[in-house]
Amino acid sequence: MKLHSYFRSSASYRVRIALNLKGLSYDLVPVHLLKNGGEQFSDNFRALNPDALVPVLENNGVALTQSLAIIEYLEETYPTPALLSTTSIDRAWQRSVALMIACDIHPINNLRILQYLTNVLHVSEEEKNTWYRHWCEQGLASVEQMLSEDQRVGRYCYDDAPSLVDCFLIPQIANAKRLQCDLTAMPTLLRINDACLQLDAFIHASPAQQPDAE
Repeated sequence: MKLHSYFRSSASYRVRIALNLKGLSYDLVPVHLLKNGGEQFSDNFRALNPDALVPVLENNGVALTQSLAIIEYLEETYPTPALLSTTSIDRAWQRSVALMIACDIHPINNLRILQYLTNVLHVSEEEKNTWYRHWCEQGLASVEQMLSEDQRVGRYCYDDAPSLVDCFLIPQIANAKRLQCDLTAMPTLLRINDACLQLDAFIHASPAQQPDAE
């Protein structure tokens, strides 16, 4: 199993967490998104993912893209420990929170969007970071409200074992902190983040622990 990953990519971070939680071994193939104009644009990488995005998981001769699809594949193929609930209503809830992050927060602040703001629209570094913080803080505030009011939340996002939702939340929190977002009004998210970062699966998946970390 090979994971094509960039250390700072939150989507890659999600998959690294899931692989670690399931105790699966894999070879990490770094893809630097900034060096040499972006290694993701090479012909070799585009043959794996024409969209030129990480992560890509190669397994049994097949290349899988999109972090949620990859994690769901891992869940179906290696079902224990489970990252999704046994009940359909709770699985839908877990996916909805994960998608709030993956679809509503992350795409607006993805590297290629930020590069477009800078390189094409010529916004300043300060304006770009203001853009990032606005959408990240607004999105995470919605996640905070959703989790703080739901009885399914325990030590982690869903009950007392890490799940799909934590795989998505913790990378987004890491990015938010790196860009100095204001998270003071999000105690539930910060509490869960602290709990997750005590686990080896999350520690070893973190950007600082990756071989391509800078």
